[in-house]
Amino acid sequence: MKLKEKKPKTSKRQILRKSVASVLLLNMLCLSMVPAVALAEGQQTEATSTKPAGQQSNSSIPSVESLELKVKSAILLEPVSGQVLLNVNGDTPLPPASMTKMMTEYIVADLVKQGKFSWDDVVTVRENASKTIGSRIFLAQGDQHTIRELYIAMAVGSANDATVALAEHVAGSELAFVEMMNDEAQRMGMTNTYFANSTGLDIKDMPKEFQPANDKDTVMSAMDAAILAKYIVTDHPDFTEFTTIQEYQFRPRDKKPMVNWNYMLEANKNVTNFKQFAYEGLDGLKTGHTSRAGSCFTGTAERDGMRLISVVMGTEATKTMKAEDVRFVETRKVLDYGFNNFETKQVVAPKTTVEGTETVTVKKAKNVDVPVVTDQGVSFVVPKGADMSSLQATVSLNEETALVAPLKQGTEVGTVTYSFKAPGSDEPVEKTVKLITAQDAEKANWFKLFLRAIGDFFKDLFNGIKNLF
Repeated sequence: MKLKEKKPKTSKRQILRKSVASVLLLNMLCLSMVPAVALAEGQQTEATSTKPAGQQSNSSIPSVESLELKVKSAILLEPVSGQVLLNVNGDTPLPPASMTKMMTEYIVADLVKQGKFSWDDVVTVRENASKTIGSRIFLAQGDQHTIRELYIAMAVGSANDATVALAEHVAGSELAFVEMMNDEAQRMGMTNTYFANSTGLDIKDMPKEFQPANDKDTVMSAMDAAILAKYIVTDHPDFTEFTTIQEYQFRPRDKKPMVNWNYMLEANKNVTNFKQFAYEGLDGLKTGHTSRAGSCFTGTAERDGMRLISVVMGTEATKTMKAEDVRFVETRKVLDYGFNNFETKQVVAPKTTVEGTETVTVKKAKNVDVPVVTDQGVSFVVPKGADMSSLQATVSLNEETALVAPLKQGTEVGTVTYSFKAPGSDEPVEKTVKLITAQDAEKANWFKLFLRAIGDFFKDLFNGIKNLF
């Protein structure tokens, strides 16, 4: 409060005393008519609160080194949280061989899901597909098969010619389809990936007249392969309709059916040749092998409600085992590491009240203190038996100008970030969820707002005078 004019010191002190007394008396009389809660409508900008950390148990998890993985790279990822539980050279770009086909599978399945194509659409095989070598079903130019039939041949038998036929049908040419693949990789955040074709073949092994202009071969990191697999299992949860097929008779005249290259399928536990590799809960995803890439495998398995995605790349033959079999042995090590040592734990239930931020102040509301809760639950993959008392919650509220009645129930008013650092881990795991209003915040009527404004005015006036002393 500013004084209008200066007075002699003695006169000023007397007037000031009388003014303060008058203001106090008037303020008390006015405030007696205003609900006490009206004075609670204060400032509320960016606010944070942190739940204090507690003691933590010493959960013992074996080191990755103790697994003695015989791979060039490996990743273990939990797809819901995106947590990486194991990483061995995971960002190194390497030849992925037929794991490339996971992107072809994703794009085709996505286009069918969008209604742009149907599984029953008929594909006419073109020259490029008919000349494609490697793993194949010996398609001839002019042959006709449905998208579903070719998709199964790609997913189960890793057929290169079926893959090219699908790519050309969808995009007009394989080169045009490769542009789609690289665009999708960028969208998914696959930063260490480049696709040269739809199959994973080395460029030199493609039909010469259909090779790309440059000689840059396909590469993909183990981390990117896991990201791609995460998109497949998340966006197309029906992927198992194809990946769990153990064998498939492509044509009635074929002497024998194609056999799924994924020997680790749980269903193979009763198959003599494959039961040594069968893994509980495993239902996908894609193998790969070329002389340049060695053997690779992106696997996924689910146990007790927790799905894990594993990637191993660059396995080589040993004195007693082929490289194609070594990839399954190494995958078992990676998945066992995950299922034996980690569990999914819900640390915060949906619609939870955050300690210290039970309410927010909403201006012009009938009741200015409005309860808030989280909009969803929070789950982390943590070491089995981990003490979660060190879980921290950091709240950030919206600017006060955005918190003005009326507000509907479920309106976002801020965020809360939960973080947890397990013993022995380098970085904490974090997840941010929204803070929302738990009920409607109705706007107060004009008379209540008028009384509240008077109360706020005299409160500010009193504080201004108090600050003079």
